[in-house]
Amino acid sequence: MLIFARFFSLQVIGGGGLRYRALDQWTREVPVVAARGKIADRNGTVLADNRTAYSVFVRPNAVKDARRTAAVLSAVLGQDEAELYERIASARVSEITAARHADASVADELEKHDLPGVYYAQDDVRVYPYGEMLSRVIGFTSTDNAGLTGLEKYYDKYLSGIDGEIAYFADLVGAEVGGGASYLPATDGLELKLTVDHGIQAVAEAAMLSVCEQYSPVTAQCIVLDPKNFDILAMAEAPSYDLNDVPRDDREQLNALSRNNLVSDIYEPGSTFKIVTAAANIEEYHKGNANAFSPQHVFGSGRTRTVDGTTVRCWSDHKNGKHANQTLAEALNNSCNPCFTDIALALGTQTFYSYLQKFGFGKVTGVDFAGEAQGMLLAESAVRQCDLARIGFGQTVAVTAIQLACAAASAVNGGYYYRPRLALSLSSADGKVEETFSPVLVGRTVSEKTSRLLAQLLEGVVSEGSGSRAFIEGYKVAGKTGTAQKFENGSIAQGKYVSSFVGFFPSDDPQYLALIIVDEPVGAYYGSVVAAPAAREIFEGIIRIRAIEPYE
Repeated sequence: MLIFARFFSLQVIGGGGLRYRALDQWTREVPVVAARGKIADRNGTVLADNRTAYSVFVRPNAVKDARRTAAVLSAVLGQDEAELYERIASARVSEITAARHADASVADELEKHDLPGVYYAQDDVRVYPYGEMLSRVIGFTSTDNAGLTGLEKYYDKYLSGIDGEIAYFADLVGAEVGGGASYLPATDGLELKLTVDHGIQAVAEAAMLSVCEQYSPVTAQCIVLDPKNFDILAMAEAPSYDLNDVPRDDREQLNALSRNNLVSDIYEPGSTFKIVTAAANIEEYHKGNANAFSPQHVFGSGRTRTVDGTTVRCWSDHKNGKHANQTLAEALNNSCNPCFTDIALALGTQTFYSYLQKFGFGKVTGVDFAGEAQGMLLAESAVRQCDLARIGFGQTVAVTAIQLACAAASAVNGGYYYRPRLALSLSSADGKVEETFSPVLVGRTVSEKTSRLLAQLLEGVVSEGSGSRAFIEGYKVAGKTGTAQKFENGSIAQGKYVSSFVGFFPSDDPQYLALIIVDEPVGAYYGSVVAAPAAREIFEGIIRIRAIEPYE
């Protein structure tokens, strides 16, 4: 009975595994590498592709003439002959890799020499036709074609595919013994189509390079969104690097250049945050909240407000009638801090925080990109009045660029907050769509009525106020400037600023929204001077690309 039990265990229960192990001993495999899926923009322009290359393997036990083999490989591969001979003749492993990512001509040449024990297999190389374009977003792969950063990593399981193999029957020392070969085909990776528009991306990157040339900042960054569904049309950052020449030997430089700061870094937004404060006030006014200010309310003209013993100041000196008798529209035009302090304090912590949560602050947006930061928002229970006052105009709160862009888009698109996305679909090489990523509505922030009024007020900021350098004749451009001091080690870093502008057009039906962030510009530092012109350059580029006619 024991013998029969053991027999049953080997033949039936463990038979499959033993047959597989036996087959593995009887055969030698040549890998068939799956082609990595391409990455393309929304219009089909290929941003990440493959170049056919080959890996060359040597099985020392199957080599008939080590010296001839070394000589031929040396001539074909351009390697040292003596070193190749040493590796082949003294190898204690069943297989050595003679070359990786060799050109197709290498395989053609080896085919002519018929070298026993030498094999080659296709091993594609990842190439990026546009070099630096979207480098911090697309990311790059390892030498084994596995995604390491960016979208290459985030969607790696779809892009990588499944390798196959060709199995040859071999003897004890690895020499082929005939009997044919079995072929397991590779399953190529899926192709990823992005929401990004190649043309708009090119315009955005050119604008950021221009900012860098003019103001020599640490970085110049830009996001362009479709406010109707939060499709990311462009993500640009300078300085950048060439994806075809990744600085792999300098880890510190590589980490800095490959980091997508628009998603992973946080900063104090400054006056661009006033869009959210204004939206909350207008919505509460429309709801009948007696603490909210009407659009016609005239704010006090004082330059300062004192809260909990701390003083809030306006950037302007308020002399000679500056910032006197301002309505909400004028407070936005002039970017007057005390007015937004008044709004935040009047709404109160509970009400104001309910809007901050609706607008997605203090949590990730859910964008399909690894390493997203959630920003920094004081716990509601810990907020003092002086904190609330400063949050009202964009201090004592830290956000990511993607958070702020989404919040602004929601404030002016009718109050709809979507999950931002970079991917549209995944398709097989023959064009069959395997998966589609549809827009996801997360929630509502404000009403259509509030959104329309706010957009009108922000159009005034560009046509009459601090955002005038973003004005384009014949087009309804709206937006808000921002200039924030930087903090280092818990205190203000003297002379260091973050200049920004968030704008959109047309104001009565937003189709495009751009957020520009310039970190530590040299010389001029106001967002109205540094960032607003870059937004105008991007919008003018979009107008050319899409052939958008001016308003009559």
